Amino acid sequence: MRITQIETIPIEIPLSRDFGGSTYHVPSRCTVITRMRTSEGIVSEVYNGDNREHAHDIITIIQQELSPLLIGEKVLQIERLWEKMHAITNKSRDRKLAMEAIACMDTALWDLMGKACGMSVCTLLGGYRSSLPIITIAGYYEEGKTLKDLAKEMEWIKGNGLAGCKMKVGKLSPEKDAERVAAARDGVGKDFVLAVDANRGWNMQEAIRFSHLVEHLDIAWFEEPCHWYDDAYMMARVRQATRIPINAGQSEFTSHGVRRLIEAGAVDYVNFDASESGGITEWRRVASLCSLFGVKMAHHEEPQIAMQMLAGVPHGTYLECFSNPERDPIWQSFIANRPAIKNGMIEILQGPGFGLVLDEVMIKKYRVD
Repeated sequence: MRITQIETIPIEIPLSRDFGGSTYHVPSRCTVITRMRTSEGIVSEVYNGDNREHAHDIITIIQQELSPLLIGEKVLQIERLWEKMHAITNKSRDRKLAMEAIACMDTALWDLMGKACGMSVCTLLGGYRSSLPIITIAGYYEEGKTLKDLAKEMEWIKGNGLAGCKMKVGKLSPEKDAERVAAARDGVGKDFVLAVDANRGWNMQEAIRFSHLVEHLDIAWFEEPCHWYDDAYMMARVRQATRIPINAGQSEFTSHGVRRLIEAGAVDYVNFDASESGGITEWRRVASLCSLFGVKMAHHEEPQIAMQMLAGVPHGTYLECFSNPERDPIWQSFIANRPAIKNGMIEILQGPGFGLVLDEVMIKKYRVD
């Protein structure tokens, strides 16, 4: 079975407001759909990325550099094809952008492999479980939003069946953000997973001060607490200073970058993002590395593919989504067969590959090519 055609479709949906964290802005929801066709008539159906401005750049790399490398190749030789694609990162360029393009191709290949074998990607990766606890990303900074509003937001999330929430911190002082976290905990009580994500917003001293202020609130993890420029060293110091587990890895785009975090003693969880780092093939290497060192696996967003990966391995933990349809209308509306969320859990799609059925009407409405 060989690859005969590759189609990429850029999607962009303007959002009703800016969903930003401590260091970034999100005015629109963008992604890339990849349809890879084979000589046997099998077609991939996947989408990758929460990319903001550069979806068209990714597609240009796919069309001009990666597609010529893959057309005519055997689908099931995934490791060899990944190595062949990865060679484009050796020249001077924006390497992360190249890895995002490779991720689109690699994810499509895994979808095809699953469909060819009649197995889900979860099964191909180990098939450890058939469901996962699912949390939402919320608690954004909004003008006029009070502590009472934040507590009500958490109550709404819990009432909609989510197991927990990863909320934004790192934009304000440690003391002010600690007040926000306390209000969030007050809104939902103890039987709710509450994690915090600073998006690299603080220096080491600020992160340690914040962690001491919220330790008593039963925080599941403290994600990317420190500025980017010396994050592994600083996170290791934060980890030593608090009993709150530390989560990082979404800003890495190679397994070697994750190795750096583990060697520094900086992480308890790794939320490596397959869509920003070369796809499922590279994510699987990270999962193996983390398993050897007793580090748990999470995943940065992307529930449509992350469910298959996290459920496939023993140390997979929580699935992340955006439960607010205003933040992620693609997760809410594009997947015709999206599993329901019930009692904090989501069932893993059991169809071959990633098992996704995408809504053609929505694709036609929001494609921007």
